[in-house]
Amino acid sequence: MSDRSPSARPETQPESAPHRAGFACFVGRPNAGKSTLTNALVGTKVAITSNRPQTTRHTVRGIVHRPDAQLVLVDTPGLHKPRTLLGERLNDVVRTTWAEVDVIGFCLPADQKIGPGDRFIAKELATLKRTPKVAIVTKTDLVDSKALAEQLVAVDRLGGELGVEWAEIVPVSATAGDQVGLLADLLVPLLPEGPQLYPDGDLTDEPEQVMVAELIREAALEGVRDELPHSIAVVVEEMGPREGRPADRPLLDIHANVFIERPSQKGIVIGPKGSRLKEVGTKSRKQIEALLGTPVFLDLHVKVAKDWQRDPKQLRRLGF
Repeated sequence: MSDRSPSARPETQPESAPHRAGFACFVGRPNAGKSTLTNALVGTKVAITSNRPQTTRHTVRGIVHRPDAQLVLVDTPGLHKPRTLLGERLNDVVRTTWAEVDVIGFCLPADQKIGPGDRFIAKELATLKRTPKVAIVTKTDLVDSKALAEQLVAVDRLGGELGVEWAEIVPVSATAGDQVGLLADLLVPLLPEGPQLYPDGDLTDEPEQVMVAELIREAALEGVRDELPHSIAVVVEEMGPREGRPADRPLLDIHANVFIERPSQKGIVIGPKGSRLKEVGTKSRKQIEALLGTPVFLDLHVKVAKDWQRDPKQLRRLGF
Protein backbone atom coordinates (compact mmCIF):
# COMPACT_ATOMS: atom_id res chain seq x y z
CA MET A 1 0.00 0.00 0.00
CA SER A 2 1.18 3.51 -0.75
CA ASP A 3 1.31 6.00 2.10
CA ARG A 4 1.72 9.07 -0.06
CA SER A 5 -0.24 12.19 0.77
CA PRO A 6 -3.10 13.33 -1.53
CA SER A 7 -1.05 16.26 -2.81
CA ALA A 8 1.89 14.11 -3.92
CA ARG A 9 2.38 13.55 -7.63
CA PRO A 10 1.10 10.17 -8.94
CA GLU A 11 4.40 9.36 -10.65
CA THR A 12 6.28 9.03 -7.32
CA GLN A 13 5.28 5.36 -7.00
CA PRO A 14 3.89 4.18 -10.34
CA GLU A 15 4.14 0.48 -9.40
CA SER A 16 2.15 0.61 -6.18
CA ALA A 17 0.00 3.71 -6.70
CA PRO A 18 -3.57 2.83 -5.68
CA HIS A 19 -6.52 3.37 -8.00
CA ARG A 20 -8.48 6.53 -7.19
CA ALA A 21 -12.08 7.38 -7.98
CA GLY A 22 -14.26 10.30 -7.02
CA PHE A 23 -16.37 13.29 -7.91
CA ALA A 24 -15.37 16.79 -9.00
CA CYS A 25 -17.37 19.84 -9.98
CA PHE A 26 -16.35 22.95 -11.89
CA VAL A 27 -17.66 26.27 -10.62
CA GLY A 28 -17.38 29.78 -12.00
CA ARG A 29 -19.45 32.60 -13.35
CA PRO A 30 -21.30 32.13 -16.68
CA ASN A 31 -19.04 31.67 -19.72
CA ALA A 32 -16.01 30.84 -17.61
CA GLY A 33 -15.42 27.78 -19.81
CA LYS A 34 -16.81 25.05 -17.51
CA SER A 35 -18.69 23.05 -20.20
CA THR A 36 -15.88 23.30 -22.75
CA LEU A 37 -13.42 22.08 -20.12
CA THR A 38 -15.68 19.15 -19.20
CA ASN A 39 -15.92 18.11 -22.87
CA ALA A 40 -12.16 18.45 -23.34
CA LEU A 41 -11.38 16.28 -20.31
CA VAL A 42 -13.85 13.57 -21.31
CA GLY A 43 -12.72 13.79 -24.93
CA THR A 44 -16.16 14.25 -26.50
CA LYS A 45 -19.30 16.30 -26.17
CA VAL A 46 -21.17 14.69 -23.31
CA ALA A 47 -24.83 14.61 -22.41
CA ILE A 48 -26.43 15.23 -19.11
CA THR A 49 -27.11 11.89 -17.49
CA SER A 50 -29.86 10.54 -15.34
CA ASN A 51 -28.94 9.98 -11.69
CA ARG A 52 -27.52 6.65 -10.63
CA PRO A 53 -28.57 6.18 -7.00
CA GLN A 54 -25.71 3.82 -6.18
CA THR A 55 -23.10 6.47 -6.92
CA THR A 56 -24.54 9.97 -6.76
CA ARG A 57 -27.77 11.88 -6.73
CA HIS A 58 -26.22 14.70 -8.74
CA THR A 59 -26.27 15.11 -12.50
CA VAL A 60 -23.21 13.52 -14.09
CA ARG A 61 -21.76 15.60 -16.91
CA GLY A 62 -18.97 13.26 -17.92
CA ILE A 63 -16.61 10.51 -16.82
CA VAL A 64 -12.84 10.60 -17.32
CA HIS A 65 -11.35 7.06 -17.45
CA ARG A 66 -7.65 6.53 -16.75
CA PRO A 67 -5.65 3.42 -15.83
CA ASP A 68 -4.97 4.91 -12.39
CA ALA A 69 -8.27 6.69 -11.75
CA GLN A 70 -11.84 7.51 -12.62
CA LEU A 71 -12.85 11.17 -12.37
CA VAL A 72 -16.61 11.79 -12.40
CA LEU A 73 -17.56 15.37 -13.25
CA VAL A 74 -20.88 16.46 -11.73
CA ASP A 75 -23.08 19.42 -12.50
CA THR A 76 -24.34 22.06 -10.09
CA PRO A 77 -26.68 25.01 -10.54
CA GLY A 78 -24.86 28.35 -10.70
CA LEU A 79 -24.27 30.10 -7.38
CA HIS A 80 -25.69 33.61 -7.41
CA LYS A 81 -26.74 36.42 -5.09
CA PRO A 82 -30.27 35.31 -4.18
CA ARG A 83 -33.17 37.73 -4.56
CA THR A 84 -35.92 35.21 -3.73
CA LEU A 85 -36.51 32.25 -1.43
CA LEU A 86 -36.15 29.98 -4.46
CA GLY A 87 -32.75 31.55 -5.14
CA GLU A 88 -31.70 30.82 -1.56
CA ARG A 89 -32.81 27.20 -1.88
CA LEU A 90 -30.90 26.76 -5.15
CA ASN A 91 -27.82 28.14 -3.44
CA ASP A 92 -28.33 25.59 -0.63
CA VAL A 93 -28.30 22.82 -3.28
CA VAL A 94 -25.00 24.20 -4.62
CA ARG A 95 -23.40 24.34 -1.18
CA THR A 96 -24.54 20.79 -0.40
CA THR A 97 -23.01 19.55 -3.66
CA TRP A 98 -19.76 21.40 -2.99
CA ALA A 99 -19.54 19.77 0.41
CA GLU A 100 -20.12 16.29 -1.04
CA VAL A 101 -17.70 16.28 -4.00
CA ASP A 102 -14.05 15.31 -3.53
CA VAL A 103 -12.54 18.29 -5.34
CA ILE A 104 -13.76 21.64 -6.71
CA GLY A 105 -12.30 23.35 -9.78
CA PHE A 106 -12.85 27.12 -9.80
CA CYS A 107 -12.77 28.40 -13.41
CA LEU A 108 -11.59 31.97 -14.02
CA PRO A 109 -11.14 33.16 -17.64
CA ALA A 110 -7.66 34.44 -18.50
CA ASP A 111 -9.08 37.23 -20.68
CA GLN A 112 -11.31 38.85 -18.01
CA LYS A 113 -10.34 40.70 -14.86
CA ILE A 114 -11.47 39.14 -11.58
CA GLY A 115 -14.86 40.68 -10.81
CA PRO A 116 -17.54 40.75 -8.10
CA GLY A 117 -19.04 37.44 -9.33
CA ASP A 118 -15.67 35.68 -8.92
CA ARG A 119 -15.17 37.18 -5.45
CA PHE A 120 -18.68 36.09 -4.41
CA ILE A 121 -17.91 32.46 -5.39
CA ALA A 122 -14.44 32.58 -3.81
CA LYS A 123 -15.90 33.81 -0.49
CA GLU A 124 -18.28 30.83 -0.49
CA LEU A 125 -15.42 28.44 -1.32
CA ALA A 126 -13.46 29.84 1.65
CA THR A 127 -16.12 28.42 4.00
CA LEU A 128 -15.39 24.87 2.75
CA LYS A 129 -12.29 23.99 4.71
CA ARG A 130 -12.05 20.26 3.95
CA THR A 131 -12.71 20.11 0.18
CA PRO A 132 -9.57 20.66 -1.95
CA LYS A 133 -9.94 23.57 -4.37
CA VAL A 134 -8.06 23.94 -7.66
CA ALA A 135 -8.01 27.34 -9.40
CA ILE A 136 -8.24 26.84 -13.18
CA VAL A 137 -7.35 29.82 -15.35
CA THR A 138 -9.26 29.06 -18.58
CA LYS A 139 -9.12 30.41 -22.15
CA THR A 140 -5.34 30.93 -22.07
CA ASP A 141 -5.31 30.90 -25.90
CA LEU A 142 -6.99 34.34 -25.84
CA VAL A 143 -4.15 36.19 -24.04
CA ASP A 144 -0.39 36.70 -24.32
CA SER A 145 2.09 35.37 -21.76
CA LYS A 146 2.30 38.71 -19.87
CA ALA A 147 -1.50 38.94 -19.39
CA LEU A 148 -1.60 35.28 -18.35
CA ALA A 149 1.14 35.78 -15.76
CA GLU A 150 -0.76 38.78 -14.34
CA GLN A 151 -3.97 36.73 -14.09
CA LEU A 152 -2.19 33.85 -12.32
CA VAL A 153 -0.81 36.31 -9.76
CA ALA A 154 -4.27 37.88 -9.34
CA VAL A 155 -5.86 34.46 -8.73
CA ASP A 156 -3.18 33.61 -6.15
CA ARG A 157 -3.80 36.98 -4.46
CA LEU A 158 -7.58 36.40 -4.48
CA GLY A 159 -7.08 33.16 -2.52
CA GLY A 160 -4.83 34.92 -0.02
CA GLU A 161 -7.25 37.82 0.51
CA LEU A 162 -10.32 35.65 1.06
CA GLY A 163 -8.73 32.71 2.83
CA VAL A 164 -9.04 30.15 0.02
CA GLU A 165 -6.15 27.71 -0.03
CA TRP A 166 -5.57 26.61 -3.64
CA ALA A 167 -4.32 23.01 -3.93
CA GLU A 168 -3.10 24.03 -7.40
CA ILE A 169 -3.37 26.96 -9.82
CA VAL A 170 -3.47 25.66 -13.41
CA PRO A 171 -3.66 27.60 -16.69
CA VAL A 172 -5.51 25.70 -19.46
CA SER A 173 -7.03 26.18 -22.89
CA ALA A 174 -9.78 23.64 -23.45
CA THR A 175 -10.32 24.70 -27.09
CA ALA A 176 -6.61 24.42 -27.93
CA GLY A 177 -6.15 21.35 -25.70
CA ASP A 178 -3.31 23.03 -23.78
CA GLN A 179 -2.61 21.53 -20.33
CA VAL A 180 -5.93 19.64 -20.18
CA GLY A 181 -4.00 16.41 -19.50
CA LEU A 182 -1.96 18.18 -16.81
CA LEU A 183 -5.18 19.34 -15.12
CA ALA A 184 -6.38 15.71 -14.96
CA ASP A 185 -2.98 14.70 -13.53
CA LEU A 186 -3.37 17.30 -10.77
CA LEU A 187 -7.02 16.47 -9.96
CA VAL A 188 -6.48 12.69 -9.66
CA PRO A 189 -4.24 12.73 -6.52
CA LEU A 190 -6.95 14.76 -4.75
CA LEU A 191 -9.49 11.92 -5.18
CA PRO A 192 -9.96 9.19 -2.57
CA GLU A 193 -8.58 5.71 -3.15
CA GLY A 194 -11.21 3.30 -4.41
CA PRO A 195 -12.51 1.15 -7.27
CA GLN A 196 -14.30 2.41 -10.42
CA LEU A 197 -17.73 3.94 -9.88
CA TYR A 198 -18.88 3.44 -13.49
CA PRO A 199 -18.17 0.69 -16.06
CA ASP A 200 -15.30 1.12 -18.54
CA GLY A 201 -16.29 3.06 -21.64
CA ASP A 202 -19.13 5.00 -20.03
CA LEU A 203 -18.61 8.65 -20.94
CA THR A 204 -22.06 9.59 -19.80
CA ASP A 205 -25.42 7.84 -19.40
CA GLU A 206 -25.69 6.97 -23.08
CA PRO A 207 -29.14 5.31 -23.46
CA GLU A 208 -31.05 8.55 -22.83
CA GLN A 209 -29.18 10.28 -25.66
CA VAL A 210 -29.67 7.32 -27.99
CA MET A 211 -33.42 7.23 -27.31
CA VAL A 212 -33.72 10.95 -28.02
CA ALA A 213 -31.84 10.54 -31.32
CA GLU A 214 -34.10 7.62 -32.24
CA LEU A 215 -37.29 9.64 -31.59
CA ILE A 216 -35.99 12.44 -33.85
CA ARG A 217 -35.05 9.93 -36.55
CA GLU A 218 -38.49 8.32 -36.41
CA ALA A 219 -40.17 11.73 -36.82
CA ALA A 220 -37.80 12.66 -39.66
CA LEU A 221 -38.55 9.42 -41.52
CA GLU A 222 -42.30 9.79 -41.31
CA GLY A 223 -43.60 10.74 -44.72
CA VAL A 224 -40.23 10.29 -46.46
CA ARG A 225 -39.72 6.62 -45.57
CA ASP A 226 -40.24 5.51 -49.18
CA GLU A 227 -37.77 8.05 -50.58
CA LEU A 228 -35.08 7.90 -47.87
CA PRO A 229 -35.56 4.66 -45.91
CA HIS A 230 -31.97 4.29 -44.65
CA SER A 231 -30.38 7.60 -45.53
CA ILE A 232 -31.21 9.43 -42.29
CA ALA A 233 -29.04 9.32 -39.17
CA VAL A 234 -29.42 11.53 -36.11
CA VAL A 235 -26.72 12.55 -33.64
CA VAL A 236 -27.54 14.44 -30.43
CA GLU A 237 -24.56 16.78 -30.17
CA GLU A 238 -25.42 18.39 -26.86
CA MET A 239 -28.03 17.96 -24.16
CA GLY A 240 -28.23 19.92 -20.94
CA PRO A 241 -30.42 22.04 -18.67
CA ARG A 242 -30.54 25.73 -19.57
CA GLU A 243 -28.60 27.77 -17.04
CA GLY A 244 -30.35 30.40 -14.97
CA ARG A 245 -33.79 28.79 -15.10
CA PRO A 246 -35.82 28.64 -11.86
CA ALA A 247 -36.07 25.16 -10.32
CA ASP A 248 -39.83 25.00 -10.87
CA ARG A 249 -39.50 25.93 -14.58
CA PRO A 250 -36.60 23.85 -15.96
CA LEU A 251 -35.83 23.67 -19.66
CA LEU A 252 -33.67 21.05 -21.34
CA ASP A 253 -31.73 22.26 -24.38
CA ILE A 254 -31.14 19.59 -27.05
CA HIS A 255 -28.99 20.30 -30.12
CA ALA A 256 -29.16 17.57 -32.75
CA ASN A 257 -28.00 17.06 -36.33
CA VAL A 258 -30.03 15.12 -38.89
CA PHE A 259 -27.56 13.62 -41.37
CA ILE A 260 -28.44 12.68 -44.95
CA GLU A 261 -26.16 11.28 -47.66
CA ARG A 262 -26.56 13.71 -50.56
CA PRO A 263 -27.27 17.45 -50.93
CA SER A 264 -30.32 16.62 -53.07
CA GLN A 265 -31.94 14.93 -50.04
CA LYS A 266 -31.68 18.06 -47.91
CA GLY A 267 -34.73 19.70 -49.49
CA ILE A 268 -36.82 16.57 -48.92
CA VAL A 269 -36.12 16.58 -45.16
CA ILE A 270 -36.41 20.36 -44.74
CA GLY A 271 -39.55 20.74 -46.91
CA PRO A 272 -40.98 23.91 -48.51
CA LYS A 273 -39.95 26.94 -46.42
CA GLY A 274 -38.73 24.62 -43.65
CA SER A 275 -42.22 23.22 -42.99
CA ARG A 276 -41.14 19.57 -42.93
CA LEU A 277 -38.29 20.12 -40.46
CA LYS A 278 -40.55 22.23 -38.23
CA GLU A 279 -43.05 19.36 -38.16
CA VAL A 280 -40.26 16.91 -37.28
CA GLY A 281 -39.16 19.19 -34.44
CA THR A 282 -42.67 19.63 -33.01
CA LYS A 283 -43.51 15.92 -33.13
CA SER A 284 -40.21 14.64 -31.73
CA ARG A 285 -40.09 17.35 -29.04
CA LYS A 286 -43.46 16.22 -27.65
CA GLN A 287 -42.26 12.61 -27.54
CA ILE A 288 -38.94 13.56 -25.92
CA GLU A 289 -40.77 15.60 -23.28
CA ALA A 290 -42.99 12.59 -22.54
CA LEU A 291 -39.91 10.34 -22.31
CA LEU A 292 -37.82 12.62 -20.07
CA GLY A 293 -40.63 14.29 -18.14
CA THR A 294 -39.28 17.81 -18.65
CA PRO A 295 -39.91 20.72 -21.07
CA VAL A 296 -37.50 20.66 -24.01
CA PHE A 297 -36.06 23.21 -26.45
CA LEU A 298 -35.06 21.27 -29.57
CA ASP A 299 -32.58 22.74 -32.05
CA LEU A 300 -32.40 20.71 -35.28
CA HIS A 301 -29.99 21.09 -38.21
CA VAL A 302 -29.82 19.05 -41.43
CA LYS A 303 -26.30 18.19 -42.60
CA VAL A 304 -24.81 16.17 -45.43
CA ALA A 305 -22.49 13.27 -44.53
CA LYS A 306 -21.57 12.06 -48.02
CA ASP A 307 -22.30 8.34 -48.54
CA TRP A 308 -22.09 7.73 -44.79
CA GLN A 309 -23.56 4.25 -45.10
CA ARG A 310 -20.48 3.11 -46.97
CA ASP A 311 -17.83 4.96 -44.97
CA PRO A 312 -16.62 3.10 -41.82
CA LYS A 313 -15.36 6.32 -40.21
CA GLN A 314 -18.67 8.12 -40.79
CA LEU A 315 -20.62 5.07 -39.58
CA ARG A 316 -18.67 5.08 -36.31
CA ARG A 317 -19.24 8.80 -35.90
CA LEU A 318 -22.97 8.39 -36.45
CA GLY A 319 -23.19 5.60 -33.89
CA PHE A 320 -23.45 2.53 -36.11
